[in-house]
Amino acid sequence: MRRRLINSTLAVVLVVIAVFGISLVIVESRTIESSARESVQSDAVQLVGVVENRIAAGEKVSARALARQIDHDRYAVITVPGQAPIHLGTRPAGQVISATRTGAHGESAMVLESRTVVSQQIGRTLLVILAVALLAIAAAVVLAVQQARRLAAPLIDLAGTAERLGSGDPRPRHRRYGVPELDRVADVLDSSAERIAKMLTAERRLAADASHQLRTPLTALSMRLEEIIATDDHDTVEEEATIALSQVERLTDVVERLLTNSRDARSGSAVAFDLDEVIKQQLEEWRPAYRGEGRGISRSGTRGLRAVGTPGAVAQVLATLIENSLMHGAGSVVIHTRVTGNQAVAEVTDEGQGVPPDLGSRVFERTVSGRNSTGLGLAVARDLAEADGGRLELLQQRPPVFALFLAREGLQGRENGPDAPKGGPGEDRPPVR
Repeated sequence: MRRRLINSTLAVVLVVIAVFGISLVIVESRTIESSARESVQSDAVQLVGVVENRIAAGEKVSARALARQIDHDRYAVITVPGQAPIHLGTRPAGQVISATRTGAHGESAMVLESRTVVSQQIGRTLLVILAVALLAIAAAVVLAVQQARRLAAPLIDLAGTAERLGSGDPRPRHRRYGVPELDRVADVLDSSAERIAKMLTAERRLAADASHQLRTPLTALSMRLEEIIATDDHDTVEEEATIALSQVERLTDVVERLLTNSRDARSGSAVAFDLDEVIKQQLEEWRPAYRGEGRGISRSGTRGLRAVGTPGAVAQVLATLIENSLMHGAGSVVIHTRVTGNQAVAEVTDEGQGVPPDLGSRVFERTVSGRNSTGLGLAVARDLAEADGGRLELLQQRPPVFALFLAREGLQGRENGPDAPKGGPGEDRPPVR
């Protein structure tokens, strides 16, 4: 491409020089020749005038008196009646330019100039024109090379950017070249890079979320299957199998929700549901795991709450909080439900050391973990809560209190259980241990 740009530029310059250079040579040659003829005629007229003045004054007309009237490279013959011809200069050989003038007293002057002098002037002019043409060609070469580099280098760079995108590196370069058309191509490539980066990020996020969200239902399902294998009681097998089937349904719901969120993170499918049923389901699923660790899990607070959200997503959020308490907490775990304003709140707390002070404000960020875990659980749980218009917050770091806020369908609730607080529905909180 560079060679083509240089060749095309030089071709244009050479055509321009040829057209205007030849025309200039012709015009200058004719001008020089015409100027030489006029100059010879002017000398002849001047000589006649001088001779005529001297005759009129009665002075002698001599070669010495007229020597200064013509150039040294010219030859003149002055004829005066009754006097021998006067010769000035050396007669030129070859072709000449001549001019003859006659005065009032019969005197005449003939001036000759060699055409060689004119040819030399024309030659010097041609050399000047040729030098200018060569300078123009040299300048054109320099400009053509610079222009070729200016156009070819961005194209090579854009090709490298496109190759990088094709090889899986979607980082935009945000590089511009000062050429509108090339800058437009760079804009398109950068926009494509940003879109590819977003798609890759979404795919990686989907894979990470899927691996984390599917782990909890699969763990619960494996525990049920172990219970089935360990017992010979037909009734127990049937009960555990029924629970396992419900967990398979939950697993299917998690997969569908993951796919939905991958297309639109805000595409919630919120409905009114019984919060007690979701909490009861979680207690049944996690009680064997806590029993195996010698720990307990229970619930307290307001009963009969109906919240607005996606039951599967709420169950997943609570399962994440319960699993975190099992892995990182200590002592008994309590799921406490209460009412605040027009929201139903489910709080999960345990008797452990809680969240380290340096992680309190960052605990919901992805990849942030203080216990060598993936750091995805709470981030995914918060996304699930926000997808249906709720929110997940850390109310207290030690002992830890995580609260899931959901919109409430009704405002009536009833207290149940020996641990139920005696305050109003908007004020009850679990005791801080």
